This record gives sequence, C-alpha cells and structure tokens, in this order.
Amino acid sequence: MAKYLVIVESPGKLKTIGKFLGKDYKVAASIGHIRDLPKSKLGIDIENNFEPQYIAIRGKGDVIKGLRKEAKSATKVFLATDPDREGEAISWHLAALLGIDTAEDCRVSFNEITQKAVKEAIVKPRKIDLDLVDAQQGRRLLDRIVGYKISPILWKKVKKGLSAGRVQSVAVRIITDRENEINAFESEEFWNLTAKLKKSDDPKVFEARFHGKNDKKLELKTKEAVDEVLKVIETAPFVVKTVKIGEKRRHPSAPFITSTLQQEAARKLGFATRNTMSVAQRLYEGVEIKGHGNLGLITYMRTDSVRVSTEALDAAKEYIVTHFGKEYLPPTPRVYKNRNASQDAHEAIRPTYWNMTPEVVKDSLPTDQFKVYKLIWDKFLASQMASAVYDTVSSDIDAGGYTFKASGSKIKFKGYLHVYTEGKDEGTEEEKEMVIPILTVGETLIKNALDFEQKFTQPPLRYTEATLVKMMEEKGIGRPSTYAATISTILARNYVVRDKKFLIPTELGTIVTDLLKEYFNDIVDIDFTANMESSLDKVEEGSLNWRQLMKEFYDRFSVVLAKAEEEIGNIEIPQEISDVICEKCGRNLVVKQGKFGKFLACPGFPECRNTKPIIVDSGFLCPKCGSKMLVRKDKRGRDYYTCETGKECGTTVFDKPTGELCQQCNSLMVWKSFGKKRFPQCSNRACTAKK
Repeated sequence: MAKYLVIVESPGKLKTIGKFLGKDYKVAASIGHIRDLPKSKLGIDIENNFEPQYIAIRGKGDVIKGLRKEAKSATKVFLATDPDREGEAISWHLAALLGIDTAEDCRVSFNEITQKAVKEAIVKPRKIDLDLVDAQQGRRLLDRIVGYKISPILWKKVKKGLSAGRVQSVAVRIITDRENEINAFESEEFWNLTAKLKKSDDPKVFEARFHGKNDKKLELKTKEAVDEVLKVIETAPFVVKTVKIGEKRRHPSAPFITSTLQQEAARKLGFATRNTMSVAQRLYEGVEIKGHGNLGLITYMRTDSVRVSTEALDAAKEYIVTHFGKEYLPPTPRVYKNRNASQDAHEAIRPTYWNMTPEVVKDSLPTDQFKVYKLIWDKFLASQMASAVYDTVSSDIDAGGYTFKASGSKIKFKGYLHVYTEGKDEGTEEEKEMVIPILTVGETLIKNALDFEQKFTQPPLRYTEATLVKMMEEKGIGRPSTYAATISTILARNYVVRDKKFLIPTELGTIVTDLLKEYFNDIVDIDFTANMESSLDKVEEGSLNWRQLMKEFYDRFSVVLAKAEEEIGNIEIPQEISDVICEKCGRNLVVKQGKFGKFLACPGFPECRNTKPIIVDSGFLCPKCGSKMLVRKDKRGRDYYTCETGKECGTTVFDKPTGELCQQCNSLMVWKSFGKKRFPQCSNRACTAKK
C-alpha cells in the first residue's frame, strides 16, 4: 500500500505524475472543485460578515468518499492542485473535507509536469496560502451576489433565462459600445495621391506619396484639392530634397501568457478561446508521445507572467546556437517585465522538453494539439533570439513646392523572424518590405505616372475574440483564465452572436446592457470593474481583507439594487415577424436566435412548439438537378450549401460556390484558401481541377 497520497485536480495528470513518483505514492484526482456555494440559493450569510455556506458539489459524493478512504490510510497527503487562485482554493476545500490542518506543510505546486519539477515540489511542501484562497473567495462571492441578485430582476422584467455577471456584463457592454460607435460613425472623404518615379539611370519604378506643402502636412479632402496639386506637379520637376539612410531593428515580443496565447491562436489558427484553453490544458497535463510515454509538453497555461526560469533560458540558448548559430543569439538573454509584482509567481507558457521538437511530436498529436504546441514552441524560441535588422531609406521629394515622401526597407538579418512572425488583428495593415533606390540630394527624378484615388474613412471594426481579449486585458477586466468562459457565456445567453470572426450584440444584449447602465452602472463600468480586480490582487498580496472588500461593495450595491427592483417596469423585446405561416396554428412565425444561429418559431409557445429553419437562397443552382442551392448552418454555426431537394439529390458543399461548373467533371467550383491566397477549386475530391 502506498505511503503517500498526492491529490491533483485532473485525471489527465494521473498517468504523467504517477510514473515520476514511484510505488510509494498514490496519485488521485478531485476532478476539479469538490465544494462550492449551493445552486438553489445565494449561499452567503450577508448579515454574518458574508460567511459562505459551502456544500459538497452534487455528484461528487463517490469522489469525496474515495479520497477520504485513501487519505485515511496514507502517512501524508500532498495537495497538488493547479498553481493559481482556483487551485489554492480547491486545496483549501480538500483540506477541510479530509481533516488536514491548513497550517501543515501539505501544499505542493509546480508550473510544469516534468520529473524534476514534480520531485522538487514534493520534497518542499508548504502551507496553504490563505491570502490566495481569500482572493478566490472574494471573487466567487462577488460574482455570486451580482449574478443571484440582478438575474432575477432580468428574469422578471425582461425574459426568463437571462443572467448578469460581474465580468460578462462588462464584456457585453464593450461589444455594444463598439456597435454604437459604428452606427454613429460618419464617413469622411479623402484622397491619396501617389507619384511613380524612377532614376534616370535605373529602370525600376518606386512610389512616393503626397505629404503636404512647404514641409507642412496637408490632407487632400476633395477632388478639387487634388486637381489644384496636379496643375502644379504635372509640369514641375521632382527633385530629391533629403535622404536618410539608416538601420532599423525589430525586437521579438515576450513569450505567451494566457491572454496572448488566446489572441494569437484566434488570429493564426482561427481557434475560439475555449478551444485554445482546452487544447493547452491537455498539452500541460500530459499526452502520449511515441517512444517516450506520457509527457506534459508545456508549462502551466493559466499565467499572467512573462518570467522565464534560468534553466529554460539556458536550454533555449543551447538550442538556438546548435540549430541556427551564435549570430541568432542576442548579446544578453532576453528578460521581459511583468506589469506588476503579483504576476511573478508563475512562468510564461513555454515548452518543457527541448528534445520534443514539433517535428518529433507531430505524429503523436492530433492536428489541433500540434498546431497549438508549434505556436508555443516557435513563439518561445523566437522570444530568446536576436532582433531582425532592416536597412532603411527615406526621402523627401519636392515638386513645385509640394512634398512627396518615399520610404523603403529591406531585411538585412532575419533574426527571430527566421522562426516566428506575429499575427495581425483584423483591419491591421501588414508592414510590407519596400525597396527604393539610393537617391542623391539635388537629383531630379523621372515622373513615370501620377495616381490618385478617392477614399473614405472607415468605422472601427467590430471585436473578434482576439481583439476582445486584448481589450479586456488592457482595461484589466477579469483575468485571462476567465476570458474563455466569459465569451462562451455571452454567446450562450444570446447577448452576442458570432458572424464569421466578428462579435455582434443582439437586440437582447443591447436591451440588457442599456438596462444595466441605467440602474447598475458600477456593474458594467469598465473602470469600476478594473478597480475591483486590483482590490482582489491586494487581497492576494495580503494587504486587504476580503470581508472588508465585500462590505464596501455590498453597502453601495444594495442601495441601487433596491432602487432597481422598485423602478424597473416590464420590458418587451421586439420580435421580428416573418411572412411564413405556422401550419399547426396559423400564426406568423417569428425569428428567434438559437445556439446555432437564427431560426423561425411559433409565437404561440409553449402551446405551439413548431419551429423551422430559415431558408436562405444561395443564388446558385445545383449542378445535378438544377434546383436552388440553399445556405444552411452546421452544429458549429458554419455555413454550408445544399440542394433544396435534400436527400433526393444529395449535393452538398462546405465552401462557398463560385457560380461556375468544373470543366472537367461538371461539379461546382468553390472558393478555397491557402494562407492569404484565395482561388477556385473543384468541389469533387476525386477531381484535381483548379484555377
């Protein structure tokens, strides 16, 4: 029988950790939280200094019984839950249920599941960090009070099934405020004017963009303003006024933390935040690698810290020198700074085994795991490499008193770009490498052409998951470990819908947000919510008592709660009525928003439960039978195209048709993408036709 019991959160770690510790250790899993506030009531005794009323989670009885049995027969119990607030709280709850003294050295934590890290943690147990526990309790109780006090008002006054949340409601507000900005935006006209020039002894043409007059910036707002400039420069010589030749260095950014991993996986892989975290969790806990057994391939994936251990820095240095050469190392190891001291408990997200390169593990991992692992590997490696170096040239060119600017850059040394290039958010222009010739001051250039183009200012883009996470992190809303759950919740509640990559508030989301802004402004106020996060950090640091935090919040909250309950009247949500008649009861069906998009439903619910899909004509005809091709959505909300006759014909494609038929097999041609290239390809997998 094992002498020692080690309790972890996830069963996924059992195999990985068990092989490191040997036969004297039994590793068991709590399978997440084992105690929580009851679902049936508030579960907080507000009058008794906000005392929480924890109970065992329903369905965890057998788990608790098994852990108690194992703990009773063990010489010592080690609580090895995740190394964060949530993990510390789970250990505290385990200690309470198993009768372990919190002053005892029973807590072990490790940022990576490797033999060295696990064994070092086991020989150096510590006491449970009660400040960390209190910070988690404070967050949990704040969220419970907000949710359980406001949600019933929304149920009663707006619609059943609605909810409010301390972080989720702010996230919806951010998305709603952006939509209001877009709706209020007034576009303005402007013009771009470009001169295409060349040297007398060089046939290569380069571009110089209009800048202004007499060295002052001038914006061309109308075609008349463009014509005025053209009158002068069409006959004027283009003379080089200034030339600056220099060198530019681009430095790598820090290795991933939770939020930046979520953002980059959304940009580069198209992954939802929840999917990214699920995949990263599996990579952390351990996956089976052919010839090596179960290995935890990355460090803990819920972290705000960019700190990297000396050991990892040394390993990265050795790898870079071996595989790329000494010139790819910076003069000194790169050390990145955290925003505040409280974030330094963990490391950044990085690989744990340097012999487990993406090439080595590729055949052992599912595609999504491989993609995320390679992203983490490449990002961390690049973060420790030398800067990229560019040769730059910029020049001011005069034409009749008007100034044109030409600038170019050419990469001289790739450095970290040899391994990794940062992803870009939607609407962000990529920096292009432009080459212009070496110019001489006083030199007259040959004018090849003058191009002008009318443009209009564009409204701000809607948020994607990546840009919403970025905004929440910048404003201090929630914590990176909660972003995935927050986004999933606002989508599930139908406050927000996803249109391709973009997040759009629904009418319901807008109504609820406006209501909360009027009656519970603090709850949806960005600064107030961010300050609350800072207060929770102070609780974690031991400089603020969590019960005092709760009292200060509730004294203010209870006043606005009472006012809202008294003043808010019933709110009707407008329904979009279709011209489709319910064949069961004769009413006009209305448009509803479900988990997988819009659909038609009978307004007579619950007496009449008739529903229908919304039929959208794609505008294309079926190549087999000539019927209409309809646009439908799959279970993940993605569009696909199918013949209206259904199974009679069976024609279905998952990429948008081009409207043409394949000249080889007469199947539909569809749009395919490879990187940033888009091209037509035959939808018939047996056919190789492309354009």
